[in-house]
Amino acid sequence: MFHKIKSAAPLPGLRLLVHFADGCTKIYDVSAALSRAPALSALRDAPGLFEQVSVDPGGYGVSWNDDLDLDGAELWANGMPAASPFDGLLSFGEATDLWGLSESTLRKAVAYRRLTDGLDVQKFGKQWLITRAAMEREYGPQPK
Repeated sequence: MFHKIKSAAPLPGLRLLVHFADGCTKIYDVSAALSRAPALSALRDAPGLFEQVSVDPGGYGVSWNDDLDLDGAELWANGMPAASPFDGLLSFGEATDLWGLSESTLRKAVAYRRLTDGLDVQKFGKQWLITRAAMEREYGPQPK
């Protein structure tokens, strides 16, 4: 299964904090991968390079330049789960993509009070967020 990356941030000690579109957060230790991929040693040796990490278009991986990148599958498989205050929160767009619904379905669920504003969902500016638990309660487990 493909795990789309939403964001990646550098942490001290050649570690990456990676947020996936399914709401999961993982910490990936790049220094542990240096023995398997010696080309990554540039991230350790070139000052400031590691901090330039960016998510590839489409969320398929992360890269630093044209020569240095890591695949999303590697980050998912070898990253360690990390607790975040945002775990389990999804935007309406992310939730509808994951469950194969339309955003209007979620908006109607709020209007008909199937989803409780302030408990299951919350609007921040123009963006609605929903908890994973509310999605699973109302629409079942996330389809594979």
